[in-house]
Amino acid sequence: MGTEQLTPGQVIDMYKADTAKLKLHLAYLEKVSGQVVTSTFDQDGISQHSLVFPVYDGNLLRFIRDAEQTVFMDKNYRYVYSRFRIKSAEDELSVIRKCTILQMDVISGILSKYILGGRTKASLWSEGVRNGIFVAAITKADDLIHFWESETK
Repeated sequence: MGTEQLTPGQVIDMYKADTAKLKLHLAYLEKVSGQVVTSTFDQDGISQHSLVFPVYDGNLLRFIRDAEQTVFMDKNYRYVYSRFRIKSAEDELSVIRKCTILQMDVISGILSKYILGGRTKASLWSEGVRNGIFVAAITKADDLIHFWESETK
């Protein structure tokens, strides 16, 4: 849902609880940001004869599960990428840094690409951690909410 036609108070009401839910994972995400959070299952040389699949850190999977149940998930996230001409992780981080409270749907779109897209393209979850997208998005959303909360009181 587009947030540009809402008031800052309405955006806060919509996103505050879910931002707090995701913020609980921020310490873990900051700790592993820039690192690889997957390994490959390879017991008894199984990879020589079978399909190799990634094994994710349990904390990352808890974050993904919690994020999937928030208002941040937007199946139409591709529109954010075309509207802002986002092509790389640097573009994503730049757009996140420039977002205002009325562009919370943009942060949602970027998070959605990694969370929802990771269901079909396994490397996206790891990329979100390694590139610092999750940390940047959650931090920016929390900063915007706290700033505007104090402004609207």
